[in-house]
Amino acid sequence: MSELGALGVPRILFGVGTGELLSLMATSGADVVGVDWRVPLDVATTRIGNFPVQGNLDPALCFAPTDVLEEATRDVLRRGGHAPGHIFNLGHGVLPETDPDSLKRVVDLVHEEGQILAKAARS
Repeated sequence: MSELGALGVPRILFGVGTGELLSLMATSGADVVGVDWRVPLDVATTRIGNFPVQGNLDPALCFAPTDVLEEATRDVLRRGGHAPGHIFNLGHGVLPETDPDSLKRVVDLVHEEGQILAKAARS
Protein backbone atom coordinates (compact mmCIF):
# COMPACT_ATOMS: atom_id res chain seq x y z
CA MET A 1 0.00 0.00 0.00
CA SER A 2 2.75 2.47 0.83
CA GLU A 3 4.29 2.15 -2.65
CA LEU A 4 0.98 3.11 -4.24
CA GLY A 5 0.58 6.04 -1.88
CA ALA A 6 3.98 7.36 -2.91
CA LEU A 7 2.72 7.39 -6.52
CA GLY A 8 -0.35 9.39 -5.57
CA VAL A 9 -2.64 6.47 -6.44
CA PRO A 10 -5.81 6.52 -4.31
CA ARG A 11 -6.01 3.39 -2.18
CA ILE A 12 -9.47 2.00 -1.43
CA LEU A 13 -9.70 -1.19 0.60
CA PHE A 14 -12.94 -3.14 0.14
CA GLY A 15 -14.06 -6.55 1.26
CA VAL A 16 -17.42 -8.29 1.29
CA GLY A 17 -18.69 -9.38 4.69
CA THR A 18 -15.97 -7.46 6.52
CA GLY A 19 -18.16 -5.48 8.92
CA GLU A 20 -16.32 -6.79 11.96
CA LEU A 21 -12.95 -6.01 10.35
CA LEU A 22 -13.61 -2.37 9.50
CA SER A 23 -11.48 -0.96 12.32
CA LEU A 24 -8.54 -3.09 11.18
CA MET A 25 -9.12 -2.11 7.56
CA ALA A 26 -8.78 1.54 8.56
CA THR A 27 -5.23 0.83 9.77
CA SER A 28 -4.16 -0.81 6.49
CA GLY A 29 -2.70 2.28 4.88
CA ALA A 30 -5.67 2.71 2.56
CA ASP A 31 -7.06 6.20 1.98
CA VAL A 32 -10.68 5.01 1.98
CA VAL A 33 -12.48 1.98 3.42
CA GLY A 34 -15.13 0.42 1.20
CA VAL A 35 -18.16 -0.90 3.05
CA ASP A 36 -20.51 -3.55 1.69
CA TRP A 37 -24.28 -3.20 1.96
CA ARG A 38 -24.56 -5.17 5.22
CA VAL A 39 -23.29 -2.35 7.46
CA PRO A 40 -24.94 1.09 7.40
CA LEU A 41 -22.33 3.78 6.74
CA ASP A 42 -23.01 5.66 9.98
CA VAL A 43 -22.37 2.42 11.89
CA ALA A 44 -19.22 1.81 9.83
CA THR A 45 -18.01 5.31 10.68
CA THR A 46 -18.36 4.63 14.40
CA ARG A 47 -16.24 1.50 13.93
CA ILE A 48 -13.44 3.10 11.92
CA GLY A 49 -13.41 6.61 13.33
CA ASN A 50 -12.65 9.75 11.36
CA PHE A 51 -12.03 8.04 8.02
CA PRO A 52 -13.48 8.35 4.49
CA VAL A 53 -15.82 5.59 3.33
CA GLN A 54 -17.06 4.20 0.03
CA GLY A 55 -20.37 2.48 -0.51
CA ASN A 56 -22.83 1.09 -0.01
CA LEU A 57 -26.20 0.68 -1.71
CA ASP A 58 -27.40 -2.92 -1.76
CA PRO A 59 -27.13 -3.94 -5.45
CA ALA A 60 -30.40 -5.88 -5.16
CA LEU A 61 -32.22 -2.59 -4.55
CA CYS A 62 -31.60 -1.70 -8.20
CA PHE A 63 -34.51 -4.09 -8.91
CA ALA A 64 -36.87 -2.28 -6.52
CA PRO A 65 -39.55 0.19 -7.58
CA THR A 66 -38.14 3.65 -8.31
CA ASP A 67 -39.43 5.25 -5.10
CA VAL A 68 -37.83 2.51 -2.97
CA LEU A 69 -34.55 2.77 -4.88
CA GLU A 70 -34.50 6.56 -4.52
CA GLU A 71 -35.19 6.45 -0.77
CA ALA A 72 -32.49 3.83 -0.26
CA THR A 73 -30.04 5.97 -2.25
CA ARG A 74 -30.85 9.02 -0.14
CA ASP A 75 -30.45 6.93 3.01
CA VAL A 76 -26.94 5.87 1.97
CA LEU A 77 -26.08 9.51 1.26
CA ARG A 78 -27.43 10.63 4.65
CA ARG A 79 -25.54 7.92 6.51
CA GLY A 80 -22.37 8.59 4.50
CA GLY A 81 -22.57 12.21 5.60
CA HIS A 82 -21.28 11.13 9.03
CA ALA A 83 -17.86 10.36 7.53
CA PRO A 84 -15.22 12.97 6.67
CA GLY A 85 -15.56 11.84 3.05
CA HIS A 86 -17.99 9.62 1.16
CA ILE A 87 -17.70 8.04 -2.28
CA PHE A 88 -21.11 6.72 -3.27
CA ASN A 89 -21.06 3.24 -4.72
CA LEU A 90 -22.94 0.00 -4.68
CA GLY A 91 -22.14 -2.16 -1.68
CA HIS A 92 -20.76 -4.76 -4.10
CA GLY A 93 -20.77 -5.22 -7.88
CA VAL A 94 -23.58 -4.61 -10.34
CA LEU A 95 -25.70 -7.71 -10.77
CA PRO A 96 -25.76 -8.88 -14.42
CA GLU A 97 -29.55 -8.55 -14.78
CA THR A 98 -29.60 -4.94 -13.53
CA ASP A 99 -31.47 -2.52 -15.78
CA PRO A 100 -29.03 0.23 -16.84
CA ASP A 101 -31.86 2.76 -16.40
CA SER A 102 -31.95 1.95 -12.68
CA LEU A 103 -28.24 2.66 -12.42
CA LYS A 104 -28.68 5.89 -14.37
CA ARG A 105 -31.39 6.99 -11.94
CA VAL A 106 -29.11 6.28 -8.98
CA VAL A 107 -26.24 8.25 -10.56
CA ASP A 108 -28.53 11.16 -11.44
CA LEU A 109 -29.96 11.23 -7.92
CA VAL A 110 -26.50 11.14 -6.31
CA HIS A 111 -25.45 14.09 -8.48
CA GLU A 112 -28.65 16.02 -7.67
CA GLU A 113 -28.36 15.41 -3.94
CA GLY A 114 -24.63 16.17 -4.03
CA GLN A 115 -25.30 19.57 -5.57
CA ILE A 116 -27.88 20.31 -2.86
CA LEU A 117 -25.44 19.30 -0.11
CA ALA A 118 -22.60 21.33 -1.65
CA LYS A 119 -24.84 24.39 -1.92
CA ALA A 120 -25.92 24.01 1.71
CA ALA A 121 -22.29 23.68 2.82
CA ARG A 122 -21.41 26.97 1.10
CA SER A 123 -24.27 28.81 2.82
